[in-house]
Amino acid sequence: MAKLAFGDRRLTGIRGSSVAGAGRAPKSQAVNKRVVVPFEDNRRLTEMLGEYDSHLALMEDRLGIEAHAHGNVVILNGPETACDIGREVLETLYARASRGEHIGAGDFDGLIRHARQEAKPSEGGQAQIATRRRVVKARTVAQSDYIRSLGKSDLVFGVGPAGTGKTYLAVAFAASCLERGLVERIILSRPAVEAGERLGFLPGDMREKVDPYLRPLYDALYDVLPPEKVERDLETGVIEIAPLAFMRGRTLSNAFVILDEAQNTTSMQMKMFLTRLGEGSKMVVTGDPSQIDLPFGMTSGLEEAVRLLAGVNGIEAVHFTAADVVRRDLVARIVEAYEASQAKKV
Repeated sequence: MAKLAFGDRRLTGIRGSSVAGAGRAPKSQAVNKRVVVPFEDNRRLTEMLGEYDSHLALMEDRLGIEAHAHGNVVILNGPETACDIGREVLETLYARASRGEHIGAGDFDGLIRHARQEAKPSEGGQAQIATRRRVVKARTVAQSDYIRSLGKSDLVFGVGPAGTGKTYLAVAFAASCLERGLVERIILSRPAVEAGERLGFLPGDMREKVDPYLRPLYDALYDVLPPEKVERDLETGVIEIAPLAFMRGRTLSNAFVILDEAQNTTSMQMKMFLTRLGEGSKMVVTGDPSQIDLPFGMTSGLEEAVRLLAGVNGIEAVHFTAADVVRRDLVARIVEAYEASQAKKV
C-alpha cells in the first residue's frame, strides 16, 4: 500500500478546509524517523489496536507513516513530526484503555485530527461530554471549540455541512446538563418545511406528527441516554417535542433548547424563536446554509441571525467545514466538491 507523506498543521497553523485535512495526510519531504513505543500489557494493546490492527492502518493513512505491532511494542516509521504525533496518540489512548475505556477508530481519528489541525497545543486539549451511557470526545478542533462554547455561552450557533456533529454534540451536551441538574428539561424543535408547518393536517398526536422531522435528534438521545430514560422523560415532558410552528408566545425557562435544521427558518421565525429564551436556559441553533429549502428569494433566518448577532455578549457562532466531517471521508469529499462548485458561482 502506497504511503502518503505528512504535512504538519502544527507548523503551518492551517486549520484545514481541504479534504486532505479530513482524511489522508498531504505530501511532504520530511526526513524519516523510527520510533519504538513500548506498552506494559500486550493484551490491552491488542484490543486497543482493533481487529487485524485496523486502528494502526487508520493511523498509517492519516499520518503518512508505517506502523507495525510486535508483541508489546509498536514501531513507527516516517516523518519525525508525524511519528511524534503517532506516539502521543498511542500513549494517550493506551492510558484511556487502562482506565477501562473502550477505544474505537473514532478515538484514533479524533486525536490525530486535533494534533494535525492545531497551530499550537490547545489549553483545554480534546474537549469531551460525559453522559450516563458514554463519554463523547471531540474529533476535530472545531468540535472542541463547539463543546467549550456550549459550556460558556447561553446561545450558540453551530453552522456547517452535514456530518460534522453539530446536532449530535448539542443533544449530548443537553443530556449531560439534564443529568447534572443544570436544566430541568430538554426541548427539541425543528421547522417542518416539507409540511408547510401545517402539522394539524397530519395524523396522530403531536409526537407522531413531528417524529419524521426530529428523527436525527431522537437517534442522538438514544445514543447518549438509556432508552428507558428517554421514553420515560418523553412521557413526563422532561424531554419535550416542540415544533417551531407552536413556539410563539412561550417563555422557555430552565431548559436546554435545541433548534435543528435552522437554515429553513424565515427571518420572522428565527426572531420569534430566539426571543423565547428564558432564565436559566441555554439555546443551541444548528443548520447548514448549503441546504436551504425555503422558497427562492426568501432569506434564511439562520444566516441573518448569525450575521446580526456577531459580537453580541453571551452569543457564539462556531463554523464547521468539510475538514470537520466525521461521518466518513467520502462524505467530506462530497461536501468539498459542492463547496468548490458553489465558490465558482460566487
